[in-house]
Amino acid sequence: MTQNVDEIFERICTLLKPFNKKDIAIGKDTAFSIDLELDSLTVMDMLSEIEDEFDITIPLNMLPDLETVGQFTDAVHKLLSE
Repeated sequence: MTQNVDEIFERICTLLKPFNKKDIAIGKDTAFSIDLELDSLTVMDMLSEIEDEFDITIPLNMLPDLETVGQFTDAVHKLLSE
C-alpha cells in the first residue's frame, strides 16, 4: 500500500519532534541545517529513525540533495513507490 505525500510528511514531522530543539513550526521548506540547526551526526540519527519507520533504505548518495523536509518527504515517497 503506497502512502500519499501528505501522510508521509505528517509521519516525518512526528519523527522530527525530538530533533526539533528550537520547537519551530515544521513545513515542507524547513531546512535541516539552517532552520533546525541539526549537525551531520544528528541528521544521521534522524535518517535512521525515518528508515526504520518506513522500512526503507535511503541511499547515501541521495543525502546531499535532501536539505528540506519536503525534499526528504518526496524521496521517501519515491522509495515507497518503487
